[in-house]
Amino acid sequence: MKKIRINMLSQATSVDGQGVGSAYIEQVALVKENDDIFEVEINSKKSNFDIYHMHTFNPQYVMRLNKRHINVTYVHCLPETFDGSLKMPKPIFWAFKKYVKHAYKKADEAVVVNPIFIEPLVKLGLKRENITYIPNFVDHEKFHELPLEERNALRDKYGIPHDKFVVMGCGQVQTRKGVKDYVECAKRNPDKVFVWAGGFSFGAITDGYKELKAIMDNPPENVKFIGIIPRVEMNGIFNMCDLLFMPSFDELFPMSILEAVNSRKPVLLRNLELYEDILFNDKDTYAKAPDVDGFCEQINKLATDKKYYEHYQEGSKYISDFYSKEHVKNLWREYYQRIYNKWAPLKKLKTNKKAKKTK
Repeated sequence: MKKIRINMLSQATSVDGQGVGSAYIEQVALVKENDDIFEVEINSKKSNFDIYHMHTFNPQYVMRLNKRHINVTYVHCLPETFDGSLKMPKPIFWAFKKYVKHAYKKADEAVVVNPIFIEPLVKLGLKRENITYIPNFVDHEKFHELPLEERNALRDKYGIPHDKFVVMGCGQVQTRKGVKDYVECAKRNPDKVFVWAGGFSFGAITDGYKELKAIMDNPPENVKFIGIIPRVEMNGIFNMCDLLFMPSFDELFPMSILEAVNSRKPVLLRNLELYEDILFNDKDTYAKAPDVDGFCEQINKLATDKKYYEHYQEGSKYISDFYSKEHVKNLWREYYQRIYNKWAPLKKLKTNKKAKKTK
């Protein structure tokens, strides 16, 4: 059987501290494991591929989407989600969002990491039958529970007492991540330690940069901004803490949640609609609140009520088990074969021409 040739197009790892980069690394590694039916290359200049899978919408990749290939775009975000992330002049911002729409619409197929993206994409003009939901996943060999000794050694490294309840925030420091609410919660809980892993991945164009930088430069005594941590070290950071707290006002499909639940730590989130399906709100797998008052109430209950804490530990385990490597691996295996069979007869694939010559 002829192997399907896939060219992965991405600059997702060029900016540190992005969940998109983590998702890209995991997805490519997963597809490569299906080497009995797929041949995978990354950012190849060759042209004899069946599928171009665009992970990031860089201009050089958008230009390569054409009739000679099956074109797939990965949708990690919608144009409107940049509103709380980047700050730039309105005409430039308008043009940028228009370009993102153009990049998505140029593809034959779209893969969304969250089913809540499907309706907005249909409104943008993409055909519903060409949109597929495939969730992110995290390799349990990379993210898992660590022994208490290792956890305490990491706390020593960051100057955190072993007996303190540690509340972790994670992600790029920007307005939509709810950093100001996170710091306000820390101020109201001086007996606990708050650790934020992440920084300004996009520098001064980050929305709220001046105000957030002032907070980072002079944080409350119980808050530690530890900067952008290499992904290979993040398992230790999740294990070092007692709770992952993400008060984001808007999210996509945060990889940090999938990574944190593998360490069996409870998760506290703002009660956003987008989490309800992907994190199984009906099974009460994660703690939630709408504002600072609610967050503080939840933090204190998780820190003092052992049964309540254990309940959400089990919730994290449920999430971790669902987003297993094998399950998502099979989804990708089926997906690429399905779209190949769907589009190959309609496309001028170079591999098709070669096949005809050898007949």
